[in-house]
Amino acid sequence: MRYFLELAYRGTNYHGWQRQPNGLSVQEVVENALTILFRLPVAIVGSGRTDTGVHAGQQFAHFETDQPLPGNLLRSINSLIPNDIAVYDCFPVRSDDHARYTATFRYYQYQIIRRKDPFRDGLAYVFTLPLDIERMNEAANQLLHHTDFESFSKVKTDVKTFNCRIDFAYWVTDPAGNLTFHIKADRFLRGMVRAVVGTLLDVGQGRLSIDEFDRIILARDRKKAGRAAPADGLSLVEVGYPAEVFAQKGKGS
Repeated sequence: MRYFLELAYRGTNYHGWQRQPNGLSVQEVVENALTILFRLPVAIVGSGRTDTGVHAGQQFAHFETDQPLPGNLLRSINSLIPNDIAVYDCFPVRSDDHARYTATFRYYQYQIIRRKDPFRDGLAYVFTLPLDIERMNEAANQLLHHTDFESFSKVKTDVKTFNCRIDFAYWVTDPAGNLTFHIKADRFLRGMVRAVVGTLLDVGQGRLSIDEFDRIILARDRKKAGRAAPADGLSLVEVGYPAEVFAQKGKGS
């Protein structure tokens, strides 16, 4: 039987979602907890990777088992994992539902604050220099006119295509001047959102024109784009699936 897990985590203490040979990952922590509960090895597959230090308000993963679910699974697994990871739901799905490949979109937010804030430490990027938000939004809108985003991908990435369908990309400011970047796409390349944010910050500071930003995309060369923004401002906030995936939601633990 295949099950989906819905979970969230603060990524500060982890080397990303995926298991790593030289650092603790969110995947490893959750797998270890499931292995204890089922008393046999359990592997999980996530909807996608998040980099070291990146957070998730919503992440999905699937696992398979021929064992019945332990009673009070959610309570049990949450008692075995640290407080910076939470498992919210576990429900059965069809055998061909896949946490990664069945997903229809991913939605990320990037948080920028304009002054140091101890209550948002590790959850936002402190950036105090002046920014032209209108120009940043004009440049962000250019992303919707392209599909190949190799310029914003980490080098030596093992993918068959650099194509992504971006549904929206825009900045919003609050009364205090803090910024949130919203971006949704069918898929993202490794390091893509942070590279986009870093390059848009160059636009906001007047270092790049809108045309230059467009040419960076067309160049398909990571060296042309700006530096990656720090990981702590980035969160995966929603992963979308066809409604059929959730048909048996509430029938798990």
